[in-house]
Amino acid sequence: MAEKRDYYEVLGVQKGASDDELKKAFRKLAKQYHPDLHPGDKECEEKFKEVNEAYEILSDKDKRARYDQFGHAGVDPNYGGGAGGSGFGGFSDMSDIFDTFFGGFGGFGGGRSANPNAPRRGEDIRANIVIDFMEACKGKKVKVRLNRSEQCPDCHGTGAAAGSSPKTCPDCHGTGQVRVTQRTPFGNISQSSVCSRCGGKGKVVDNPCRTCGGQGRAKKTVEKEIEIPAGIDDGQTLRVGGEGNSGINGGPNGDLHINVTVRPDPIFERDGYDVWTEIPLTYAQATLGDEITVPTVDGKVKYTVPEGTQTSTVFRLRGKGIKKVNRSDRGDHYVRVNVEVPKNLTKEQKEKLREFEKSLGDKNYAKRKTFFDKLKDKFK
Repeated sequence: MAEKRDYYEVLGVQKGASDDELKKAFRKLAKQYHPDLHPGDKECEEKFKEVNEAYEILSDKDKRARYDQFGHAGVDPNYGGGAGGSGFGGFSDMSDIFDTFFGGFGGFGGGRSANPNAPRRGEDIRANIVIDFMEACKGKKVKVRLNRSEQCPDCHGTGAAAGSSPKTCPDCHGTGQVRVTQRTPFGNISQSSVCSRCGGKGKVVDNPCRTCGGQGRAKKTVEKEIEIPAGIDDGQTLRVGGEGNSGINGGPNGDLHINVTVRPDPIFERDGYDVWTEIPLTYAQATLGDEITVPTVDGKVKYTVPEGTQTSTVFRLRGKGIKKVNRSDRGDHYVRVNVEVPKNLTKEQKEKLREFEKSLGDKNYAKRKTFFDKLKDKFK
């Protein structure tokens, strides 16, 4: 990893750069080094890969935070615990914490006691993917590596070694709680607490499974093929039901939440489900009109530009935008034209252009005079 350049240096931005600054820098460099514009140029190909890698890390908030703290080691695939986990340190929600450590809310005033052997839903896990602009438009199947808890294949979730089974805890008699009574100056006070012998499970395993250590679940790295729907946008989260950590005591699996990052495209710019492109026109094309080729997400289409087209004019191609997620209708494609003024004209070309200007006659002169007269009146 030592030979890798700093990702901020690669994109040419400061460490505290905003998401918009990152995206703008990426678009510029991706367009500069795109392999399609430099066929056979290995140096440009390597720079394009380097730019993509830098943006993939810095556009992801979690990866960027690890990179800022640990450098390249923080985003190495072998670093850390991988995808997964939840906001409660391995518990699906706050109620699981009370169920495990306090036997439900019974330890706080004699409320209900949770059944320690009741089915519990598995924890949700998260993963991050980065896809290209066109992949987001069309949809694709991606392979995602997940580090999740699954039911132990040897004990089938019981936690006991083959040939044995869990037994009811003799201390709490399967309730997961023990009640302790203390004599105080104010009288006898009873309080429930988690059974120290079974840890609140209500059962004990005398001969634990070697594979999972008696937990009934074991960590496993799996590779799943996930269908990314057409039209998904940058920053959206895709939920895949039942692909999270396995449930406890026969409970359902948690879900997988995939955070999607879409690389900006050097040609197309997305606005919701609409797409924008800028097309240059020559002075002659804008003046006389012409048939031009417009790139769209579905390929190239022909469009006839009318004569007299002005710079910054916007044309609309209906239904040529991005397909809406889980729907059949689509956005539109907008084309903004920029008229290129010719440079470095020869003497002869300049004279012909002046003759052309004169040939427009008094009508063109009158328009200009009216404009400057109004401008003069405004700033009197």
